[in-house]
Amino acid sequence: MSDLFTSAQKYVDAIDYQNNAIVSKTIIQNDSGTITLFAFGQGQSLSEHTAPFDAFVMVLDGQFVITIGGKENTVKAGEAIIMPANVPHGLVALNNAKILLVMIKG
Repeated sequence: MSDLFTSAQKYVDAIDYQNNAIVSKTIIQNDSGTITLFAFGQGQSLSEHTAPFDAFVMVLDGQFVITIGGKENTVKAGEAIIMPANVPHGLVALNNAKILLVMIKG
């Protein structure tokens, strides 16, 4: 684990935007799961895919359209959503936006 995250941290400030890009920073990665920060430039997206584990997404900044199982959900800063395992999901950043993604493998 990075020293950056060993004390109380405002995660929204722990990652910066890059124009026309998606930036990620792993906080924890082990056999139990991962916690990752992402910063999306406006209009950047992840195409529809599935994952073998449930994922918890907390929007830290901005706003996303997160599609889960064909249903669009508008999720903004301060809100969270769960993406169930094996259900197709994708997302697009409506503006510069950041998320905290938590995947638990157990």
